[in-house]
Amino acid sequence: MKAIGLLYLILLYIACYVFICMVRLAVQGFKSMQKDRAEQPPAEEEKKNEPQPVYYIVEKKKARSKATYSQPREIKFSDEAKK
Repeated sequence: MKAIGLLYLILLYIACYVFICMVRLAVQGFKSMQKDRAEQPPAEEEKKNEPQPVYYIVEKKKARSKATYSQPREIKFSDEAKK
């Protein structure tokens, strides 16, 4: 019986220790969240109301160069050359 009582005492101590650590971490996290909200500058709220600039990507049209042709060549077929 004494061993079971000692086991329950150890488990109760561990449970209380874990609970206290969780409460401390929760308080620390809550304070950091409040600190972050207070540090935000109000200038960002004014910027949100202004419309953001819009940028367009425009490609310049390429002018086609006029096709240049060489002088026409005279084609001779093998049958005409024999005549």
